[in-house]
Amino acid sequence: MNWSAPFNELAEGERFQTRGRTVTESDVVMFAALTGDWHPQHADAEWAADGPFGQRIAHGMLVVSFAVGLVPFDPERVMALRRVRDVVFRRPVRLGDTVHVEGSVRALKPASEEAGLVTLGIDVVRQDALRACAAQVEVLWRAAPAPAANAAPSGAAPCGEDVWAVA
Repeated sequence: MNWSAPFNELAEGERFQTRGRTVTESDVVMFAALTGDWHPQHADAEWAADGPFGQRIAHGMLVVSFAVGLVPFDPERVMALRRVRDVVFRRPVRLGDTVHVEGSVRALKPASEEAGLVTLGIDVVRQDALRACAAQVEVLWRAAPAPAANAAPSGAAPCGEDVWAVA
């Protein structure tokens, strides 16, 4: 997939795979501190040892955040994350697991002359080739090169309310 392509050059069905990332204890602790989610399944090794997974696991939302971060969005192309939906957690991600994203372009919807909505289907896959979770991620994708920083505006901003309102 060409992450620098304009919206009108993308095609439904295009596939991609990202690099991997290993989930560390530090990641889980920092996420718990940032969000306030100190559930013992993530934060208490003794409690988690007797829990349903036999050990601590990463927060589901941390795994989704890693997935979005692993996708190599071109900042000149992708203007904004618009929606994350249909997230399904299938298997835990344990501390020390390495995950990567496998995905495809599921839908393309023009939103304005300046941008379109791209829906990506993503699977977060562990090092054992098993899917940990799946989701759909929708982003606002620029149709043409970004205007020069000192260029005069040409009307409504590409991230105007009308673009955000697209169903």
